[in-house]
Amino acid sequence: MDKAEFDSFADEYLSLHARNISASGEGPAYFAEYKIRDIAEEMTLRNQMPERMLDFGAGVGTSVPWVREYLPDAQLTCVDVSERSLEVAKDRFADMARFVHFDGRTLPFEQGDFDLAYAMCVFHHIDHAEHVDLLRELRRVLGPRGTLVIFEHNPYNPLTVRAVNTCEFDVNAKLITAPKMRQACRDAGFTQVRLRYRIFFPHALAALRPLEKYMTHVPLGAQYAVYATCA
Repeated sequence: MDKAEFDSFADEYLSLHARNISASGEGPAYFAEYKIRDIAEEMTLRNQMPERMLDFGAGVGTSVPWVREYLPDAQLTCVDVSERSLEVAKDRFADMARFVHFDGRTLPFEQGDFDLAYAMCVFHHIDHAEHVDLLRELRRVLGPRGTLVIFEHNPYNPLTVRAVNTCEFDVNAKLITAPKMRQACRDAGFTQVRLRYRIFFPHALAALRPLEKYMTHVPLGAQYAVYATCA
């Protein structure tokens, strides 16, 4: 999906997303929250709480309030190719983050400007041939011990594939397997690249979700996360 397509969906993104994932029994906020909560828990375990965070492909800012809740001391910068999406995000969360447009190739930041960068289901909208170059660009703006976290849809999960195939703003999306995303991070120069699968149970089976922490190696979760470091 290019800039024009993102711009055209910006004003109705939240309602379209909510309708598309309704089969899970959850809304967009659930999926945004779990990702930021995961990041906060992981960085707490590492004793490396980030002070400067980058939301790569921030869209309409769905993750912003959750950063403020789980990582209240971090300075958050949101970047996106869609200027209209950033306008919507700024209208919603003007005092919670900085919103910056970028051209899709070069991030307008200096080397080492951030401790942590994350991308929430962004890379399946980007031509796979461009992944390594963009990952190198993310590596550039992270500090020497910076962490990159990529969440993506798992193409081995049939419900996820169905949701993507029926979603208006995923019409040009191409899902990426977790091993391929892990390898792309390594090719971009990241080290200690770790993979975990997430989201195994819909809302109707929410009582079973505490078991998910024991299932992160099972390649059937609806989504997956790749954690990569620069050191």
